[in-house]
Parts: sequence; C-alpha cells; structure tokens
Amino acid sequence: MRHRSVADMMTPTAVTVQRGTTFKEIARLLGEFRITAVPVLDDDGRPVGVVSEADLLHRYGEGSGAETAEGLMSSPAITARPEWSVVRAARLMRQKQVKRLPVVDRENRVIGVLSRSDLLQLFLRRDRAIQEEILEDVLTRTLRLRPSDLTVEVRDGLVTLSGTVPRASLVPVVVRLCQSVDGVVDVVDRLAYADDDGTDATEGTDAT
Repeated sequence: MRHRSVADMMTPTAVTVQRGTTFKEIARLLGEFRITAVPVLDDDGRPVGVVSEADLLHRYGEGSGAETAEGLMSSPAITARPEWSVVRAARLMRQKQVKRLPVVDRENRVIGVLSRSDLLQLFLRRDRAIQEEILEDVLTRTLRLRPSDLTVEVRDGLVTLSGTVPRASLVPVVVRLCQSVDGVVDVVDRLAYADDDGTDATEGTDAT
C-alpha cells in the first residue's frame, strides 16, 4: 500500500519563463494556459523563483514599476521531487500557501508541475479502484485479515466498513489505514470485534 507519488499526478510539461520575460507576457501565459503561476528559470533550466497571479496583482497595485519576471517573482522557488508522496507535496503547499509546485529532478531542473487541481484528481478515483485497494492492500496484505469476514462498500469516495475483526484494538487501525487510501473522503465504522482486548474501540461509530 502506498500513496501516489508526485510523478504519478504531476503535469509533465510545465509552462515556464525566463528572468527577462515581461509582465505582459507572463499575464498572457497565465490566461492562455489557465494557470495561476509560472516558474522562473535561469539559463541552465533551474528554478530561481515563481511568478503568480498574486505577484502580478500585488506589483500592479503598488505601482512598483517591475516589468520582468526577475523583479516580479517570489524567490526562492518552492519545489517538489517526483518521488515524493502526494501527501508530502500537499502538506508543503498548505504550509507555504502556494497552489502549484514546480517538480525538479536530481539536477534541480524542472520536469513538470504539480497543482492543486492535480491533487483533486485523487478524489475522482473510481469507487471500485478504492474498494479493491482496501480489500487487497489494507485488509489482506497489510493486516492479514480475511476479506470474507468484512464488507467494504464505497460510494463517491465514502467508505463503509462492516463485519467482524478478531480484536477490538484492530478497529481503529483498520479505520486509520482506510482513511489513508488515496481517494477516500471519509470512513464510516460499523465494525464489530470478536475479542475485547481492553481498548476503547466502540462499535458502530463514524470515523471523522
């Protein structure tokens, strides 16, 4: 069981600009490609900053006179690596309050871009694919439970778990691992257990 990687979800072709790209050209690119930011590259193709819609509007409102990407960009560029999990990338986006991350290789050259809209694709996974991952990866391979003892229903990303696990202590573990599956919106816990091994697990509670 693994989260999708940045390489799985990124757009492999990135719209980029150079330090000398003009304000108007950047604004045109953002509008033409319907994107919110562009990486600024040096002569070796390495990101030195990012110009976003917010940067353009901020500079325009200030009347700062900055006319090229070098004067407009936010620097340094906040980047991601292709082998990162999408969870790590999403946390970085939230922490840095950015909507797009240039993706760089080991030589720090841009090979793609990951946007919030790319991450949202996870929640468009087919319910059947989510169900299969939970049954095969979470229950069988990771927890070594018998799938015949459990029922996994998935509807629009909402997972409902029912059936019986061997011990009460397994209930929160099953719920937590199911919540971590890409595409899962929430988990409803209707699990029972054969042995109360002293945990506070409660049957029939919704996991939120």
